[in-house]
Amino acid sequence: MLNHKFFEMNWFNKFEDKWNGLSSTILMILGNLIYAFSINLLITPMHLYNGGFLGISQIVRHLIVVNTGVATIYGLDFTGIIYFLINIPLFLYAYSSAGFKFATKTLISIGISSVCLTLVPVPKIPYIDDYLTACVVAGVIGGIGTGMILRGGSSTGGPDIIAVCMAKKNPNISVGMLNNVVNFAVYGCCLLLFNVKIAVYSFIYSAVKAMFIDRMHTQNIKTEVLIITKKEGIEKILTEELNRGVTSWKGTGAYTGDEVNIILTLVSKYEIEHLKGIVNDIDSHAFLMMSEGENIVGNFKRHIGVGE
Repeated sequence: MLNHKFFEMNWFNKFEDKWNGLSSTILMILGNLIYAFSINLLITPMHLYNGGFLGISQIVRHLIVVNTGVATIYGLDFTGIIYFLINIPLFLYAYSSAGFKFATKTLISIGISSVCLTLVPVPKIPYIDDYLTACVVAGVIGGIGTGMILRGGSSTGGPDIIAVCMAKKNPNISVGMLNNVVNFAVYGCCLLLFNVKIAVYSFIYSAVKAMFIDRMHTQNIKTEVLIITKKEGIEKILTEELNRGVTSWKGTGAYTGDEVNIILTLVSKYEIEHLKGIVNDIDSHAFLMMSEGENIVGNFKRHIGVGE
């Protein structure tokens, strides 16, 4: 079923090609709203927990409710507020490590996510009262929402922010391992605070969500990038700022006869936005192409918005 053409997201690719800036904003806002609906309408009423920093926020909320009896503030759920507060130190870290643009987009995305999580009501009676069904449905919806956020060039916060910053200093960092460590801590707490059933079903939900994130967004693997430009200096900056190995050689345009620089490097999906800024600052007309594994995805400008 997952191989159906709908999940190849060709319609998203065409939309992004034509309306890159607008599509990024729409994807970020709509993705956060969809994600909040999956959490507040399906997961929270069943007392299940997300992975990552949102899961930590849910556990903190549970402890506050248990110890104070306060479940809402002026009728609003405060999971989103907690989520925003614990991401602030990471925003400062992102600003110092990954740059102003990424940090700003991430802060905006986390702010939207926090508002959506706060405003979307949590029903007292679950819409789906079967654990496995709730896990699958919420995983599909939440995965699509999260994938839309990532495709919009932003981050869902928590481990994603850490991954971006650590990948810059250590290209071989395992993003998957980082997420696993955080999730292990969250589900370990679920096991201690609740029971095996809650921990297991929460894990199933996260696994389903991760699968659909991959269908929406670039796979969490190294991406080969080919850059063709007439300008000098891109190789040096890529080496200095991304700490990536770069291979370059001279070429000649078959039609114009002009000499061009051909640059080849390998980056992770978490470095794509940073690479965009580097290339666009030097040559907004550079031609870029990327490949994931053995599959050529196509003109890289679809993903990073580099000029024609």
